[in-house]
Amino acid sequence: MTTETTDTAVEAPLFGPESEFSALFDDPRWALAMIRATVLEAAHPQIGAALVDNSTFVAHPWRRLRNTFLSMRRMFGTDVAEREREAARLNRLHARMSGSDSRGRAYDAMDRATRAWVVATLFESAVTMCRLSGQPLDQDTMERMYAEYRTFLAALDGDAAELPEDLNDFWRYFDRVVENELENTEAARVILYRLFDHLPAPALLAGAPTLWAAGRAVAGPLLGVITVASLPEPYRRRAGLPEMPGAQTLMQGAYLTAGLARFLPDGWISAESIIEVLSLSPGSDDPRARTVAALRARMKQASALIRLLTPLGGDAGPGPAPSAGTGEGRRSAGEFFRQVLDQTGDGYLDWPDLAAMARELSTRLDLDEPEETRLYDAFAAWWRELQAALDTDGDGRVSADEYAAAIPSLAGPALIRVAEVLFDATDKDGSGSIDADEHRTLFRTAFHRDLNPTDGAYGRSTFVGDFLSFMSGRRTSTPYNPLLADA
Repeated sequence: MTTETTDTAVEAPLFGPESEFSALFDDPRWALAMIRATVLEAAHPQIGAALVDNSTFVAHPWRRLRNTFLSMRRMFGTDVAEREREAARLNRLHARMSGSDSRGRAYDAMDRATRAWVVATLFESAVTMCRLSGQPLDQDTMERMYAEYRTFLAALDGDAAELPEDLNDFWRYFDRVVENELENTEAARVILYRLFDHLPAPALLAGAPTLWAAGRAVAGPLLGVITVASLPEPYRRRAGLPEMPGAQTLMQGAYLTAGLARFLPDGWISAESIIEVLSLSPGSDDPRARTVAALRARMKQASALIRLLTPLGGDAGPGPAPSAGTGEGRRSAGEFFRQVLDQTGDGYLDWPDLAAMARELSTRLDLDEPEETRLYDAFAAWWRELQAALDTDGDGRVSADEYAAAIPSLAGPALIRVAEVLFDATDKDGSGSIDADEHRTLFRTAFHRDLNPTDGAYGRSTFVGDFLSFMSGRRTSTPYNPLLADA
């Protein structure tokens, strides 16, 4: 791995707690800046097409947010080995994403110029969020931060040649891309006009749909207005994005309010802790689960009160209660298709959905390249099996109706192979059963669950049976719901 240094960069560490990135990581303004950066990424035709075809940000935005934050924490940490391992994982992930957009233009997630634009949007949005909140960065700080982001790109690509070395040249590069390359892509429109209006509740609020719907009805449109107002004016004009009267004032007020967090004592806000708490599902054995359970109970009471006082509706309530003693409950075919199989949220089951499952499992279990490849290959074989059995109209994908008409076909030999690959990846000592430590790694660390096997081990047949019952049936599953079904 090649990294670059400059005279300004050596004045402060490029990675770790003393870096400029680390100083802003827990800043509440990042919540606004990350949305802005994501829109600017999605407005690039190549990135927008890749997001529409492969990303889970519509169906599982909270999971996507969690994974992004954890990845950036690893990339900007002080552990060089961890950074190199994470960079290799990201490169393997992106190498599997290529195709063409609706106009027939090819995209490749490994395209170096496109990857440079992703890094550019993160840096520019960090600078912009400070300016909009009345705390503009001085030139030296911007120089150090820019050196950090270029080194981040070098960790991925081997060098940072696609981003200008000089900061002044960067601003000319950024303006050129905004003026000449960005478009009003489908992905950008989804983020601005669909995601906010239909954002699924995080696990913490899953039991209070009325409360979530009430908050989303107010916050969703506001976030859309704030984000549009913060985008570069040339892009807003070319994309035809409407700007409501008073939007600039609202946007400035939002950033200024978020910027007041600088007066809070150090350590009061932890982005990683907040995301983890939002992601905790019912029944989690995480030490924070009791506090989360108490919060959830209060939210259910507030949700019930709102339901009595307002006509809000349209959100489905929590699913059926788990069956006593099993931790499992029934769910309809439609729910299973929407919550588990349709990972990308486009209403169909196809290879990107199964690839997203393989990607999430690989990430949570921290698989190395050989194990990760075996898992992807197993999921690919399962997709070929599903396509042959369920794609009755031959359009290359499986609709909800096609799935519902042939549910038993989901439990074929290829799915058994997926379960066996997962088991082998967990059974590190090759004993044929998952011992206490391996069990903890798989279910507690990856899924935030503790199944407490009575015999102290978890055998291959039991593991395969549990996985098959979740992936091919209509039952909820205590260990797998938080991984593949929660938003």
